[in-house]
Amino acid sequence: MSLPPLVAPADRLSGAEAARTARHAALYPLGEIGQRRLRAAHVAIVGAGGLGSPAVLALAAAGVGRITVIDDDVVEHSNLQRQVIHRVRDVDAPKVDSAVRAAADLAPECTVAAVARRLTADNATEVLSGADLVLDGTDSFDTRLLVAAACESLGVPLVWGVVQEFHAQVTVFWSAPPAGTTATRLSDLYPAGSAGDLPSCADVGVLGALVMHVGSIMATQAILLITGIGEPLVGRIALVDALRGTTREVPLTGSSGRPGAASPEPVEIRAADLIPDTMLLIDVRAAGERERSGVTGAMALPLSEILRDPRAAAERISERAAGRDIVTVCAAGVRSARATAVLAREGLRTRSLAGGIAASNALGSADPAGDRAGA
Repeated sequence: MSLPPLVAPADRLSGAEAARTARHAALYPLGEIGQRRLRAAHVAIVGAGGLGSPAVLALAAAGVGRITVIDDDVVEHSNLQRQVIHRVRDVDAPKVDSAVRAAADLAPECTVAAVARRLTADNATEVLSGADLVLDGTDSFDTRLLVAAACESLGVPLVWGVVQEFHAQVTVFWSAPPAGTTATRLSDLYPAGSAGDLPSCADVGVLGALVMHVGSIMATQAILLITGIGEPLVGRIALVDALRGTTREVPLTGSSGRPGAASPEPVEIRAADLIPDTMLLIDVRAAGERERSGVTGAMALPLSEILRDPRAAAERISERAAGRDIVTVCAAGVRSARATAVLAREGLRTRSLAGGIAASNALGSADPAGDRAGA
């Protein structure tokens, strides 16, 4: 549903701004007043990497008046595959410098504040204070927790996106949304302890074009929230599958603020504690991955199927488990952690293999002709 605009409109646009954003003025229901809201807005972007880069470009071009970019890292050659505000000449230079230059080249009226600091529990709220909303483009879950906690404290919406390999998720967390809208938080998607040690882009790879696509989706969410148009992803998660060329959504129910909510049970299992012969393993990878490297005896149930109908998936797994402990597995532990969180909402207790198949000698390089039930 539509939400009230976050930002009151600026009094006027300069002649140059009006000319540059003329296609927005003609766009219903954005229009000229929406453009003035963008002009008055202050957006904080945490991370000037793969997701932050297209967000900086899109929001500056859209006419956002003030952008704060927070990143303490420098540009590396391997960043250039997906972090599109940087150039070869920027290698070894601060990433925030590229953000300032890119925004100025597109929209001289946009003020970009470069913050070359690492966010900590002590400074995150201070650094993000004053922003109308925050975009999280970081690649460390510890930093994501800090950003989410700061946004909850400030009561501002957090546009959140994550990309691994060929898959992505985008949503909006908001601890203090307008009346009639249910609050959602990062802990509703990833209960405490459920994320584990997430692999980096260097560990599992990432499709550069997908990162740019997701960063643009995040910028669009910011525009919808600032101007009060459309239906932002509050209470919904967009799931992007680049290999299949699809974008779907699943609901996200706020639960972390409910009185009496139970503390989550352990949701991970270490590779050293894995006993495949006494457990039901659920391989949540896509079919193509299983064909290349299977897990003997595992029940094949792709994450996409679990997300499409969590209740049916939980019922099928329960029937197959016959009282055995259930462990979800994937390549690096990211998708299995997501599956575990989704299945928990259906009352099914599973644990995710921390670090995925790559971390487990117990699974090794098994026969790909393992149990295909549920594929």
